[in-house]
Amino acid sequence: MPRILVVDDEQRIREIIKKYAAFEGYDIEEAEDGMQAVEIAGKEDFDLIIMDIMMPGLDGFSACKEIRKGKEVPVIMLSARGEEYDRIHGFETGADDYVVKPFSPRELMMRVAAVLKRAQPQRDGGREIYESGGLKVDFTGRLVTIDGERVELSPKEYDLLFYLVRNRNIALTRENLITNVWGYDFYGDDRTLDTHIKLLRKSLGEYSGKIVTLRGVGYRFESE
Repeated sequence: MPRILVVDDEQRIREIIKKYAAFEGYDIEEAEDGMQAVEIAGKEDFDLIIMDIMMPGLDGFSACKEIRKGKEVPVIMLSARGEEYDRIHGFETGADDYVVKPFSPRELMMRVAAVLKRAQPQRDGGREIYESGGLKVDFTGRLVTIDGERVELSPKEYDLLFYLVRNRNIALTRENLITNVWGYDFYGDDRTLDTHIKLLRKSLGEYSGKIVTLRGVGYRFESE
């Protein structure tokens, strides 16, 4: 049974989500604010976190960033603000999806199911595998093949592709990619990212189109 942590300072919102989540068979834990969420997530394991943004004390963005320092648990952000900047900032802090209030509980549950499914890697003999057509990405073996032929990539190209694939169908900002692939202490510029994207696309050949440029934002790895 998937465990979900619901974080919102409004009890009514938590109760609505809990009601629909219980119907779907999820086990729900609640937190009233960001600080409590960080504390609970640090002690317990969850398959997904539904996090409100506008909360007193520690907001959802900050709580998400703190939690993601130690765990790779998927996060769905909730917010009454739907501006593009907020959505992008949510993804920058590690959110897997972004839902604007007021929301349909049924739609939220559909998004929960989609994120949980996406977060569960395909398993092949205990190995973590992603496949799309003839493209196969073996995270465990750090191996990429196209139609059975091995694709030789540099260490950083592997890191970049793995991060893109793990976050497939999510708009990733340039800052997000640089921070998560190169690290917080990276002192280069955006051209480093662009160069690696160009090289990666060349290596992927017919699958290069899966890496989509989002002008003014960053990149997205598209998957069915």
